[in-house]
Amino acid sequence: MALHSLEKQFDVVVIGGGMSGICAAIASARNGAKTALVQSRGVLGGNASSEIRMHIVGASCHNSKKNLAEGGILLEILLENKRRNPYQNFSIWDSVLWEKVHFQENLTLFLNTDVRSAQMEGKRILSVTGYQNTTETDLTFLADIFIDATGHGTVGVLAGAKSRVGSDGKAEFDEPTAPDQPNTDTMGSTIMFQAVNRGKPVPFEKPHWAYSYTEEDLKHRSHYNCTKTLGEGDNKALPDFSTFDSGYWWLELGGDNEDNIKNAEEIRDELLKTLYGVWDHIKNAGDHGAENYDLEWVGMVPGYRESRRLEGPYLLNENDVRANRIFEDAVAYGAWPMDVHTPGGILDTDQLPSAVYNFEGHYTIPYRCYYSKDVDNLMMAGRNISTSKMAFSSTRVMGTCAIGGQAAGTAAAMAVNEKILPAQVNVSALQQRLLRQDCFIPGFKNQDEKDFAPLCRIHANGAKENCPAENVVNGIARTTEEGENAWESLPLQEKKAQLTLAFDRARQVGSIQLAFDPNFTREIMPSITSTVRDRQCRGLPDELVKDYTILLRRNGAIVWQQTITENGQRLNLLSPHVEADEMEITVLATHGHPAARIYEIRLYE
Repeated sequence: MALHSLEKQFDVVVIGGGMSGICAAIASARNGAKTALVQSRGVLGGNASSEIRMHIVGASCHNSKKNLAEGGILLEILLENKRRNPYQNFSIWDSVLWEKVHFQENLTLFLNTDVRSAQMEGKRILSVTGYQNTTETDLTFLADIFIDATGHGTVGVLAGAKSRVGSDGKAEFDEPTAPDQPNTDTMGSTIMFQAVNRGKPVPFEKPHWAYSYTEEDLKHRSHYNCTKTLGEGDNKALPDFSTFDSGYWWLELGGDNEDNIKNAEEIRDELLKTLYGVWDHIKNAGDHGAENYDLEWVGMVPGYRESRRLEGPYLLNENDVRANRIFEDAVAYGAWPMDVHTPGGILDTDQLPSAVYNFEGHYTIPYRCYYSKDVDNLMMAGRNISTSKMAFSSTRVMGTCAIGGQAAGTAAAMAVNEKILPAQVNVSALQQRLLRQDCFIPGFKNQDEKDFAPLCRIHANGAKENCPAENVVNGIARTTEEGENAWESLPLQEKKAQLTLAFDRARQVGSIQLAFDPNFTREIMPSITSTVRDRQCRGLPDELVKDYTILLRRNGAIVWQQTITENGQRLNLLSPHVEADEMEITVLATHGHPAARIYEIRLYE
């Protein structure tokens, strides 16, 4: 029994502080709901935190799928980290995440708080209770809506929601690569490590408790200081970017365990024995190019890939993924290959560590995958959303989880504000709100009737071919297969980059919303892998607008003006609150690109 107990009342409670939970909580708070974020660990970020140090991958598939990187709150956080933390130190990244949550209006953070029970009334959660070990306090959270972003679906299970573990049988969804019969195999967990080149030989003595490995044991697992692509044909894997400096994702165990949650402590111990054994092989069993390398950091917290999935009204499946399906109620998207790891991990020495099923293009994820079919006020975000195992093997990556989290948090706030259940949310209104808040939903465009920018006459003093000024109001705020969808000026050194919007009539301008180009192909996430870091720009993306002046006129006279310098964000929001009949924006500098690029301008009274 705890020494203290407290009861807290909120509109929305998000349980789980990984990237999906962070984005869900921030979205909920920004959309008007009094929100709590409850995290079991002392840092935020989940698999992306300094405890585990996995980089955030998503639909761009390590730059191989163009213009598909995630936007919204995730992009905002990544750009802020890129500005302040150019060398991608994970401890600084922890503080960037903490800052984003801690100082968000309408949002309260509870770290070190492990939710252990749910109190029910029929099919509705009344409250959840967790123990905060730093304060020796039982905390009970009452709310209208709960979002399970635990990864394990813990809150859903406590509330009696139906869940799944392992693979679905082929017959259930007619999935071409599902097993004939269902099973409980999952993908295993991994602990990462970092090594540094000391510039001179560094000896390594294997701990007595570590395992031993031969070259034959590791023949299917790249463990030299280079990149290597494994597999062939449809099963051709992504390049294995792991090098000595960042450990190996295939240091993996626990997928064939009877219960990989219940036995997590044993799996962690086995992973440590495995990691030090592999490092001993690299250092002491032949020339692997590691003579000067020294272990600098070894993780003690395994990163989960898979455990439970909660069921919603719809389960996304492999056929949806392969067909690039656009759902009517789409709120997020994915494009990572279906990436199914061998259950035994490194114990399956005769198998490739992962079967990767590539597909062209991208798919959407319907809103029905983000709320429970059994518990009326339970929503899901992250890897425990409603999918089959095959679809999960694509949706599970953190970039996809994060944008789904933003969708769930936004919907939760809308439901609270309208005093309805998640299943009753107007999906069209949700989609338009997500688009306004810089999310991308393939197949959907801005149709916000309150945005009067499309009514304006638009003129630029120059434009690159196929990038006319009118693109800023075409409703699509990034490059897609259909076109650039951006205005790009003539080179800045040749001519001033200027764009003018003449209003249909004099209007009270309450807010101006600008969407610049952050390069939706290039990765900017923190990573301990040198080959990933080396592909990144050192600072902010070159294409991003850095300095600009924006002004409003009324009958030819300037009534409001502002100059922005050192901009580091794609989405810029300004609130002039003056009456005007014309807006003019002049781009003065970018972070390196020779011309100005603007994807979208929105204007609201």
